[in-house]
Amino acid sequence: MKIVTWNINGVRARIGNLTHWLTESAPDIVCLQEIKTVDDQFPRAEIEALGYNVETNGQKSFNGVALLSKLPFDEVNRGLPGDDADDHARFIEGVFSTDKGALRVASLYLPNGNPVDDERKFSYKLSWMARLERWAEERLRLEEALVLAGDYNVIPEPADARFPENWRSDALFQPQTRQAFRRLKNLGFTEAVRAVT
Repeated sequence: MKIVTWNINGVRARIGNLTHWLTESAPDIVCLQEIKTVDDQFPRAEIEALGYNVETNGQKSFNGVALLSKLPFDEVNRGLPGDDADDHARFIEGVFSTDKGALRVASLYLPNGNPVDDERKFSYKLSWMARLERWAEERLRLEEALVLAGDYNVIPEPADARFPENWRSDALFQPQTRQAFRRLKNLGFTEAVRAVT
């Protein structure tokens, strides 16, 4: 099964690229971030015409995530639990039946958190990461296959940036951000990029 992720940075502006890529690559499940559109303006028909089921958690002009799947959805959950006041469209979870059992896939767009000296933005990033960790712990207890795909807005290690010194004051490279990412990963996840490089 091929599961892919793409920060598309505006799905309506890139629908031609998306449909071409879907036709050429034929992934089974696609996790999109930064769709930058409300749900009823998502270009659903073009994608469904290629044999995909579509679920979105959209927001006008920014954020927004989507799942495209050749498999039917058994369950869809929108929004990361743990903060009823959080109205950012940054998370969607789909559950699918496979011949090996249930498969859970989440598409997430983690907050950027910049500038770091804006306590509201950076603390939102860290609290969102803490909520994601709690959610992941709960889902792992189900002992089902689980994929967390998306744009994490994290630079885990200096080797992940060409010029790490340029990122020292950025929220993506702060010690608290990197520690939160390690805590999530250490729940038992395999970092796909690391596993294949």
